[in-house]
Amino acid sequence: MSASERRGAARTAVVWDSLRDVLAEPSDVLDIGGGTGGFAVRVAEQGHRVSVVDPSPDALAALGRRAQEFGVADRVTGQQGELSSLLDAVDEASFDVVLCHGVLEVVDDPADALATLARVLRPGGSLSLLVAQRHAAVVARAMAGHFGQAKAILSGEAVGKAGHRFTSDEITGLLDGAGFSTVSVHGIRVFADLVPGSLLDLEPGATQALVELEQAVASRPEYLPLATQVHVLATR
Repeated sequence: MSASERRGAARTAVVWDSLRDVLAEPSDVLDIGGGTGGFAVRVAEQGHRVSVVDPSPDALAALGRRAQEFGVADRVTGQQGELSSLLDAVDEASFDVVLCHGVLEVVDDPADALATLARVLRPGGSLSLLVAQRHAAVVARAMAGHFGQAKAILSGEAVGKAGHRFTSDEITGLLDGAGFSTVSVHGIRVFADLVPGSLLDLEPGATQALVELEQAVASRPEYLPLATQVHVLATR
Protein backbone atom coordinates (compact mmCIF):
# COMPACT_ATOMS: atom_id res chain seq x y z
CA MET A 1 0.00 0.00 0.00
CA SER A 2 1.38 3.40 -1.01
CA ALA A 3 1.64 6.38 1.32
CA SER A 4 -1.33 8.02 -0.42
CA GLU A 5 -3.41 4.86 0.07
CA ARG A 6 -2.39 4.68 3.72
CA ARG A 7 -3.27 8.33 4.21
CA GLY A 8 -6.60 7.71 2.47
CA ALA A 9 -7.37 4.85 4.84
CA ALA A 10 -6.71 7.10 7.82
CA ARG A 11 -8.90 9.81 6.33
CA THR A 12 -11.93 7.56 5.80
CA ALA A 13 -11.75 5.13 8.74
CA VAL A 14 -14.02 7.18 11.02
CA VAL A 15 -16.63 7.58 8.27
CA TRP A 16 -16.75 3.83 7.72
CA ASP A 17 -17.02 3.25 11.47
CA SER A 18 -20.01 5.60 11.58
CA LEU A 19 -21.70 3.81 8.68
CA ARG A 20 -21.37 0.31 10.11
CA ASP A 21 -24.76 0.21 11.81
CA VAL A 22 -26.50 2.13 9.02
CA LEU A 23 -25.33 -0.47 6.49
CA ALA A 24 -26.00 -3.50 8.68
CA GLU A 25 -28.91 -4.68 6.50
CA PRO A 26 -29.14 -4.88 2.67
CA SER A 27 -30.27 -1.47 1.48
CA ASP A 28 -30.90 0.72 -1.53
CA VAL A 29 -28.11 3.30 -1.38
CA LEU A 30 -27.70 6.53 -3.33
CA ASP A 31 -24.20 7.99 -3.63
CA ILE A 32 -24.64 11.53 -4.94
CA GLY A 33 -21.42 12.81 -6.48
CA GLY A 34 -19.92 9.37 -5.97
CA GLY A 35 -17.54 9.78 -8.89
CA THR A 36 -15.32 6.80 -9.59
CA GLY A 37 -16.89 4.69 -6.85
CA GLY A 38 -14.43 4.88 -3.99
CA PHE A 39 -17.30 4.46 -1.54
CA ALA A 40 -19.95 2.95 -3.81
CA VAL A 41 -18.03 -0.17 -4.78
CA ARG A 42 -17.07 -0.94 -1.19
CA VAL A 43 -20.71 -0.48 -0.13
CA ALA A 44 -21.81 -2.82 -2.94
CA GLU A 45 -19.27 -5.40 -1.76
CA GLN A 46 -21.24 -5.51 1.50
CA GLY A 47 -24.34 -6.64 -0.43
CA HIS A 48 -26.12 -3.32 -0.99
CA ARG A 49 -27.62 -1.98 -4.21
CA VAL A 50 -25.90 1.31 -5.01
CA SER A 51 -26.92 4.05 -7.43
CA VAL A 52 -24.28 6.67 -8.21
CA VAL A 53 -25.34 10.04 -9.62
CA ASP A 54 -22.43 12.19 -10.80
CA PRO A 55 -22.03 14.97 -13.39
CA SER A 56 -18.84 13.54 -14.91
CA PRO A 57 -19.16 10.89 -17.66
CA ASP A 58 -15.46 10.08 -17.28
CA ALA A 59 -15.92 9.40 -13.56
CA LEU A 60 -18.93 7.19 -14.27
CA ALA A 61 -16.94 5.24 -16.84
CA ALA A 62 -14.24 4.67 -14.20
CA LEU A 63 -16.97 3.62 -11.77
CA GLY A 64 -18.15 0.97 -14.23
CA ARG A 65 -14.64 -0.40 -14.65
CA ARG A 66 -14.06 -0.49 -10.90
CA ALA A 67 -17.38 -2.25 -10.28
CA GLN A 68 -16.45 -4.87 -12.90
CA GLU A 69 -13.00 -5.32 -11.38
CA PHE A 70 -14.44 -5.97 -7.92
CA GLY A 71 -17.26 -8.20 -9.16
CA VAL A 72 -20.17 -5.95 -8.13
CA ALA A 73 -21.30 -4.61 -11.50
CA ASP A 74 -24.72 -6.18 -10.94
CA ARG A 75 -25.20 -4.09 -7.79
CA VAL A 76 -23.82 -0.73 -8.95
CA THR A 77 -25.47 1.62 -11.44
CA GLY A 78 -24.23 5.00 -12.59
CA GLN A 79 -26.24 7.89 -13.96
CA GLN A 80 -25.17 11.33 -15.05
CA GLY A 81 -26.75 14.12 -13.02
CA GLU A 82 -26.33 16.70 -10.29
CA LEU A 83 -27.80 17.35 -6.87
CA SER A 84 -29.62 20.42 -8.19
CA SER A 85 -31.60 18.23 -10.61
CA LEU A 86 -31.56 15.01 -8.61
CA LEU A 87 -35.32 14.41 -8.83
CA ASP A 88 -34.97 14.21 -12.61
CA ALA A 89 -32.64 11.24 -12.14
CA VAL A 90 -34.20 9.30 -9.25
CA ASP A 91 -37.63 8.84 -7.70
CA GLU A 92 -38.78 10.29 -4.41
CA ALA A 93 -38.68 8.02 -1.34
CA SER A 94 -36.62 5.39 -3.20
CA PHE A 95 -33.53 4.98 -0.98
CA ASP A 96 -32.76 3.73 2.50
CA VAL A 97 -29.39 5.47 2.69
CA VAL A 98 -27.98 8.54 0.93
CA LEU A 99 -24.26 9.29 0.85
CA CYS A 100 -23.48 12.95 0.17
CA HIS A 101 -19.75 13.35 0.60
CA GLY A 102 -17.99 16.52 -0.53
CA VAL A 103 -20.95 17.77 -2.58
CA LEU A 104 -22.77 20.29 -0.40
CA GLU A 105 -19.80 22.66 -0.68
CA VAL A 106 -20.45 23.32 -4.38
CA VAL A 107 -24.23 23.66 -4.58
CA ASP A 108 -25.83 27.09 -4.90
CA ASP A 109 -28.22 26.61 -1.99
CA PRO A 110 -27.22 24.04 0.68
CA ALA A 111 -30.58 24.26 2.46
CA ASP A 112 -32.48 23.51 -0.76
CA ALA A 113 -30.07 20.66 -1.56
CA LEU A 114 -30.70 19.02 1.82
CA ALA A 115 -34.45 19.34 1.30
CA THR A 116 -34.03 17.46 -1.98
CA LEU A 117 -32.05 14.71 -0.27
CA ALA A 118 -34.83 14.37 2.30
CA ARG A 119 -37.31 13.79 -0.52
CA VAL A 120 -35.39 10.87 -2.05
CA LEU A 121 -35.05 9.08 1.30
CA ARG A 122 -37.66 6.67 2.56
CA PRO A 123 -39.18 7.44 5.99
CA GLY A 124 -36.62 6.46 8.61
CA GLY A 125 -33.81 6.54 6.03
CA SER A 126 -30.29 7.76 6.84
CA LEU A 127 -28.15 10.51 5.36
CA SER A 128 -24.36 10.36 5.55
CA LEU A 129 -23.15 13.91 5.05
CA LEU A 130 -19.47 14.83 4.78
CA VAL A 131 -18.62 18.53 4.44
CA ALA A 132 -15.58 20.79 4.62
CA GLN A 133 -15.15 22.34 8.05
CA ARG A 134 -14.60 26.10 8.16
CA HIS A 135 -12.20 26.55 11.08
CA ALA A 136 -9.62 24.10 9.70
CA ALA A 137 -9.86 25.72 6.27
CA VAL A 138 -9.06 29.12 7.79
CA VAL A 139 -5.96 27.72 9.52
CA ALA A 140 -4.81 25.87 6.38
CA ARG A 141 -5.11 28.97 4.18
CA ALA A 142 -3.34 31.16 6.74
CA MET A 143 -0.47 28.69 7.15
CA ALA A 144 -0.03 28.68 3.37
CA GLY A 145 0.22 32.48 3.39
CA HIS A 146 -3.17 33.06 1.75
CA PHE A 147 -4.38 35.50 4.36
CA GLY A 148 -7.09 37.10 2.23
CA GLN A 149 -8.61 33.70 1.48
CA ALA A 150 -8.42 32.78 5.16
CA LYS A 151 -10.32 35.92 6.11
CA ALA A 152 -12.94 35.31 3.42
CA ILE A 153 -13.54 31.75 4.63
CA LEU A 154 -13.70 33.00 8.21
CA SER A 155 -16.52 35.35 7.26
CA GLY A 156 -18.45 32.54 5.53
CA GLU A 157 -17.83 33.68 1.98
CA ALA A 158 -17.33 31.06 -0.73
CA VAL A 159 -13.82 31.17 -2.19
CA GLY A 160 -13.28 30.01 -5.76
CA LYS A 161 -14.02 26.39 -6.49
CA ALA A 162 -13.76 25.46 -2.80
CA GLY A 163 -17.27 26.77 -2.27
CA HIS A 164 -19.06 26.64 1.05
CA ARG A 165 -17.41 25.73 4.33
CA PHE A 166 -19.43 24.84 7.40
CA THR A 167 -19.10 24.75 11.17
CA SER A 168 -20.68 21.78 12.92
CA ASP A 169 -23.41 24.02 14.34
CA GLU A 170 -24.20 25.42 10.91
CA ILE A 171 -24.54 22.03 9.27
CA THR A 172 -26.69 20.54 12.01
CA GLY A 173 -28.87 23.66 11.86
CA LEU A 174 -29.33 23.20 8.13
CA LEU A 175 -30.23 19.55 8.68
CA ASP A 176 -32.82 20.52 11.28
CA GLY A 177 -34.33 22.97 8.81
CA ALA A 178 -34.61 20.24 6.17
CA GLY A 179 -36.47 17.94 8.55
CA PHE A 180 -33.60 15.67 9.55
CA SER A 181 -32.72 14.48 13.04
CA THR A 182 -28.99 14.43 13.75
CA VAL A 183 -27.73 11.11 15.08
CA SER A 184 -23.98 11.74 15.35
CA VAL A 185 -21.31 14.30 14.51
CA HIS A 186 -17.65 13.37 14.01
CA GLY A 187 -14.51 15.28 13.15
CA ILE A 188 -12.72 13.78 10.15
CA ARG A 189 -9.03 14.20 9.30
CA VAL A 190 -8.04 15.93 12.51
CA PHE A 191 -4.42 14.84 12.08
CA ALA A 192 -4.29 12.86 8.83
CA ASP A 193 -3.63 15.88 6.62
CA LEU A 194 -0.80 17.08 8.84
CA VAL A 195 1.27 13.89 9.05
CA PRO A 196 4.16 13.69 6.54
CA GLY A 197 3.74 10.92 3.99
CA SER A 198 7.33 9.85 4.59
CA LEU A 199 6.43 8.94 8.17
CA LEU A 200 3.68 6.61 6.97
CA ASP A 201 6.13 5.08 4.52
CA LEU A 202 9.01 4.54 6.91
CA GLU A 203 7.56 4.03 10.37
CA PRO A 204 6.15 0.50 10.90
CA GLY A 205 2.62 0.56 12.27
CA ALA A 206 2.27 4.33 11.81
CA THR A 207 -0.85 4.12 9.65
CA GLN A 208 -2.73 1.95 12.11
CA ALA A 209 -1.67 4.17 14.99
CA LEU A 210 -2.89 7.22 13.07
CA VAL A 211 -6.24 5.53 12.38
CA GLU A 212 -6.62 4.73 16.06
CA LEU A 213 -5.80 8.32 17.01
CA GLU A 214 -8.35 9.67 14.52
CA GLN A 215 -10.95 7.31 15.95
CA ALA A 216 -10.10 8.40 19.49
CA VAL A 217 -10.62 12.12 18.85
CA ALA A 218 -13.42 11.99 16.26
CA SER A 219 -16.26 12.45 18.74
CA ARG A 220 -14.46 14.80 21.15
CA PRO A 221 -15.89 18.31 20.71
CA GLU A 222 -12.66 20.09 21.60
CA TYR A 223 -11.01 18.59 18.49
CA LEU A 224 -13.89 19.24 16.10
CA PRO A 225 -12.67 22.73 15.07
CA LEU A 226 -9.36 21.17 13.99
CA ALA A 227 -10.98 18.64 11.66
CA THR A 228 -10.69 19.15 7.92
CA GLN A 229 -14.20 17.72 7.51
CA VAL A 230 -17.32 17.11 9.57
CA HIS A 231 -19.26 13.89 9.14
CA VAL A 232 -22.89 13.90 10.22
CA LEU A 233 -25.30 10.98 10.30
CA ALA A 234 -28.92 12.05 10.26
CA THR A 235 -32.28 10.37 9.82
CA ARG A 236 -35.35 11.54 8.00
